[in-house]
Amino acid sequence: MTVVRKAVFPAAGLGTRFLPATKAQPKEMLPLVDKPIIQYGVEEAVASGMSNIILVTGRGKNAIEDHFDVNIELETFLESRGKREQLEEIRRISQMMNIAYVRQGEPLGLGHAVLVARDLVGDEPFAVILSDDVIDAEPPAIKQLVDVFHKVNGPVLAVERVPMEEVSSYGVIAPDLSVDLGDGVWQVKDLVEKPPRSEAPSDLAIMGRYILTPDIFPCLAATKSDRTGEIQLTNGLRELLKTRPIYACLVDGVRHDTGNKLGFLKAVVYFAMKRPELAAQFTKYMTTLGVTLE
Repeated sequence: MTVVRKAVFPAAGLGTRFLPATKAQPKEMLPLVDKPIIQYGVEEAVASGMSNIILVTGRGKNAIEDHFDVNIELETFLESRGKREQLEEIRRISQMMNIAYVRQGEPLGLGHAVLVARDLVGDEPFAVILSDDVIDAEPPAIKQLVDVFHKVNGPVLAVERVPMEEVSSYGVIAPDLSVDLGDGVWQVKDLVEKPPRSEAPSDLAIMGRYILTPDIFPCLAATKSDRTGEIQLTNGLRELLKTRPIYACLVDGVRHDTGNKLGFLKAVVYFAMKRPELAAQFTKYMTTLGVTLE
């Protein structure tokens, strides 16, 4: 059985939707309660058996590297004050995986971000995790894709059903309904990037989790930039689809798109309510605002 050991995290975007908060810090470091967004994705990868993390970064992303690095001064301070629980958490962050960084000189699209990780990935299957999509799932979302990958021996995309009025915001798959792979798994007939509602082949939208094989790299290298100047991963996958089957997995979990302000706020509330030490007090506070949390 082929083991998926590496996970690629594209993190070179400018985060313009969150300006001015992201003027001097990466959007990936915005906190959901007390953990930065990207840490949720890294922990998901580690919990799914991926011990090698590849971060595709850009200018101004040093805070991400610092977060996952050892901080001797902070550890010494916490130890001197007897703050054992916090000390263990800080050490766990830097010890839970092997991490490598590669620079994406310009933010030229998701496909380009994956392509620049080529040398670090090598000739083996790998995961791609978009940290904006924070998914609460058991088993972890990327592990669900790995399990499907082991069955079909081919690239697997995470999908979720979205309202038809929202399909134009996503890449959407056309499932091949003539192939029976069981509930929630499809062979992909085609992929369309942000189709108009009237032209969408389904309501199955691609979300930010992929298991890819190294033959995606020549396809991405041959993919032309779109009208925005970016290389789209969806277009590279369409090229790969000409030579091998690609599959889709309906992920069982709760997804929050923290790449927009409303999604980010929803995620903060969701994860606050999952914390026993916060839930009751947070609920009480919300009632003072006239908001009822169920």
